[in-house]
Amino acid sequence: MTTPTRISTLALRHVIPDPLAIDQWAEVRPLIDGRDVLAGIHPGGVSSCSRREWFGPAEGWPLAALEEPRRVELSNNDCYTGCCGGIFVTVHRRGDRVLWSSWQNTNDIRVPVPADVHFDAAQYDAEPARAAADTAWEEPVDTVARLVTQELVHSGWFERWDCVVDRVEPRREEPEGVEVYFTSRRKTPPHGPGFTFDLPVTPDVTAEEQARRLVDRITSDDPRETAELL
Repeated sequence: MTTPTRISTLALRHVIPDPLAIDQWAEVRPLIDGRDVLAGIHPGGVSSCSRREWFGPAEGWPLAALEEPRRVELSNNDCYTGCCGGIFVTVHRRGDRVLWSSWQNTNDIRVPVPADVHFDAAQYDAEPARAAADTAWEEPVDTVARLVTQELVHSGWFERWDCVVDRVEPRREEPEGVEVYFTSRRKTPPHGPGFTFDLPVTPDVTAEEQARRLVDRITSDDPRETAELL
């Protein structure tokens, strides 16, 4: 008699990184059947599914399950995985199921990796959507960084000046702040000089009000004239 395939449940948990970590956006850590799978096979590693990657359309999210199998980096050593290794898995949608298979541990090949994991596709799709909408875990600097990111994406302000936003970074090390990096397309080298806004975040004003003030500051004039040159 054939043993029925076990169907697992995916949960995603946000974890605030250390103030000195390379990536200051929160980790999004996968839990399979309530267990932090990375803690078991890569203790000390950090999740490669950074919150920075969850602002665009769902099909671009790190754990999106598509018809075409994708090799996904799940963890790293706060470093480039080509140098220091990490955990990888292939994510593949098959009808009403999502499969995680072909696990690799390039951090330590001696540590056994999980067997194939099967998820119900409806539950799997719902969990990233829930996690992307969840803001209860945020500290003020996270809220400000999220709101500034969303506003700049939708405003089209930088495109007006023929510039492109490269990234927005929360800064947890004191003094806390949000850093906006962008480049100009109008000058050489190919993408023009780099610029940054270094914007402080304080505890005595609501995060929403601070985000509004910071966006107003950025969009008050030609950003190339008011930002710092890198």
